Amino acid sequence: MVKTPGSARPFVPDTRDLSKLDNAAESCRGCDLYKRATQVVFGQGKRKARIVFVGEQPGDAEDRAGQPFVGPAGRVLDRALETAGIDRADVYVTNAVKHFSFEERGKRRIHKKPRLSEVRACHPWLEAELQSIKPDCIVLLGSTAANSLLGPQARVMKIRGRPLIDTAWAPSVVVVTIHPSAVLRADNEEEYFSLLVADLKVARSALS
Repeated sequence: MVKTPGSARPFVPDTRDLSKLDNAAESCRGCDLYKRATQVVFGQGKRKARIVFVGEQPGDAEDRAGQPFVGPAGRVLDRALETAGIDRADVYVTNAVKHFSFEERGKRRIHKKPRLSEVRACHPWLEAELQSIKPDCIVLLGSTAANSLLGPQARVMKIRGRPLIDTAWAPSVVVVTIHPSAVLRADNEEEYFSLLVADLKVARSALS
């Protein structure tokens, strides 16, 4: 295997089998994040989900558990999905970056926004997931996910909450919204939570 610097491409097998992709991701060395992370955190959920949710990266809880969206932001997402009338058992959740990027402060590991080079390096995994699932709707949670699939010009607050159909990911409808962690950071959590729920209802409506 010839490694392409700064890309996961050589590590992504030529298959649409999610289980095989998940197993292969454990050996990914496409960027340096694997060196410090506990483990890779691949996507999880229904194999032929009609909706795929894409976040930024695993957090501390996800890195330790090896599962996406199981920490505080995941609990916000669960509550928002329930409020919007979407069953989490029917969706697939993943991240633009599969390893935890962090900085240490004492004994704590604090989230560090992944570099653009790391987002680009990990993109082949996300691409493979979407090609495997072929969802009717892709929900991009936050700026990193939006930039990963729509390009660096994508601005969450400008395009959030409306179905985008003329993208490179057509025929999937794309809906951009805030990341659940933004709700936790907001001064007015209720307002941000309402924004998130409203956008998820748009995604639910797009299925019909």
